[in-house]
Amino acid sequence: MFKYFPHTEADIKEMLAVVGKKSLDDLFSHIDPSLLEPKDFNIPSSHSEDELRDKLNRIGNKNKQLTSFLGAGSYDVFCFSACSALTSRQEFLTSYTPYQPEISQGTLQYIFEFQSMISELTGMDVANASMYDGATATAEAIFMATSNKRKNAILVSSTLNPRVLEVVKTYAKYRGVEIVMIESDNYVTSINDFKNKLTDEVAGILVQQPNFYGIIEDYQEISDLIKEKNLHFIMNADPSTLAVLKTPKAWGADIVCGEAQTLGIPLAFGGPYLGYLACSKALMRKIPGRIAGMTKDVDGKRGFVLTLQAREQHIRREKATSNICSNQSLNALQSVIYMSLLGKQGLKEVAMRAYNNAHYLYDSLLKTGLFKAVHNHPFFKEFVVEYTKDAKDLNRHLQENNVLGGLVLEGNHLLLCATEKRTKEEIDQFVKLVGEHNV
Repeated sequence: MFKYFPHTEADIKEMLAVVGKKSLDDLFSHIDPSLLEPKDFNIPSSHSEDELRDKLNRIGNKNKQLTSFLGAGSYDVFCFSACSALTSRQEFLTSYTPYQPEISQGTLQYIFEFQSMISELTGMDVANASMYDGATATAEAIFMATSNKRKNAILVSSTLNPRVLEVVKTYAKYRGVEIVMIESDNYVTSINDFKNKLTDEVAGILVQQPNFYGIIEDYQEISDLIKEKNLHFIMNADPSTLAVLKTPKAWGADIVCGEAQTLGIPLAFGGPYLGYLACSKALMRKIPGRIAGMTKDVDGKRGFVLTLQAREQHIRREKATSNICSNQSLNALQSVIYMSLLGKQGLKEVAMRAYNNAHYLYDSLLKTGLFKAVHNHPFFKEFVVEYTKDAKDLNRHLQENNVLGGLVLEGNHLLLCATEKRTKEEIDQFVKLVGEHNV
């Protein structure tokens, strides 16, 4: 009875007497009654453990297991059982920020490994830990650029994920940073609009690769112009594609950021996910969070330490790059295990599997005559096609058959995705369902 509410009636009576109140409701008498919730919450009576388990199972059985062809920032990817088994170990699951290096060697080591792997994938000199998700990592990236250049405007491509853009705009508003949007031209960044908006007030540009529509954009001209003016080139990149695509470093990026959920982290209803942030050596002291490094102790043994912490707890608040404090690294550990299990060749094979699946789906849909191509740009695992009928109605039909369709864009344009997890049978079934809906 008192498992969660340990106070007895006698306890409550005694406490109320001490504070001079007659009932618990009197404690809230200063609040406008119209703001208080009614007392009847329709909470069912208590259950035994078995009864509760049965009840929850009945509710859970109402869920449908959908085969997902939806991407747009969250992806149904391979999640190995070894990853969840290891991250569920007590010493990892309950670990906290590694303030004391001498007792945090395991945590510091996997943070170091995560940073090393991100640096290798992106080609950048330095990567940090402790980014909450891809959207906030992107916001921190623009602050690095504006702080270093001492300018308060950032160009942002309209082909950036809209959800990421919302977060960036919110962060920027309260830091006095102006977000200047660059128009898109047939789902890619408009070079002409970029040139028109590249003014002296701008600190740099933020782009996405592959972009929100799955397109692999050619950013060389943008990169060259940015470098010519000595500004910062920021790239939000899907790390799972970097095993085969040109690295952000090769594009000339100064700062690389993004969402690492694609590195073996389940969809989990939208989170928690894993942000990453990497940069050139010149910007290392502008990077938020912390950097773990490898060293040797007095006995010559390998050890791991926190080498850089530009947090407001360590330096003057006005000079701190960020207020990131807690070390949100369990998902970083999951991605480290995932990448370790796959290795370099495995990461390439997974990326190519996603690429091939998406192109097989794309070609199969065009052959039905029910879809039209909307551009001829190269794409990776997502693409936009135009459905010749009602796209929302098609999605309803797919969902009734346990398939999650794509994201409906303007008109009847659909953003579809086929990750490495999709099989040929699942893709063929998707195409079959489309055909059946149009008989």
